[in-house]
Amino acid sequence: MSPVGGRRELTGRHVLAIMVAFFSVIIAVNLTMAFLARSSWTGLIVENTYVASRDFNEKAAAGRAQAALGWTSALAIADGRVSYRLTDGQGRAVPATRAAASFRRPAYESEDQDVTLTLQPDGALAAPVALRDGVWIVEIHAEAGLDRPYHDRKRLTVRGGTIR
Repeated sequence: MSPVGGRRELTGRHVLAIMVAFFSVIIAVNLTMAFLARSSWTGLIVENTYVASRDFNEKAAAGRAQAALGWTSALAIADGRVSYRLTDGQGRAVPATRAAASFRRPAYESEDQDVTLTLQPDGALAAPVALRDGVWIVEIHAEAGLDRPYHDRKRLTVRGGTIR
């Protein structure tokens, strides 16, 4: 029998059901967020922060020496291939024999890939690569007759298989 006026009474069972439903939603959201966080970027930038900080000054000096060369680079991605060229301050091609390119997603590791670029007949360094649309960070280490590899790092956006 329902009480007068058609109102239902709030019982202990109703309160229990409301509490169980509320905390079930909270737990489901937390588990979903934990799964998504675990399956995306780990946040690891360097394996050992002490070693990275110790080597910082050496890397900064190498970067200044490389910048003093006045070289520029051109990176192109088209038709499933990546192409890389170096030119000196006068616009002449710098003879590079090979390079390694690391393509990284800023927030996800699952699509990261490394490719070895080899010398092509036209003088460019190239290799096949399959990149999905989105933001990428590419790091290139090119052998160009220096004491250490020429290091280049670019952030780029790929749309329809080409750099935008």
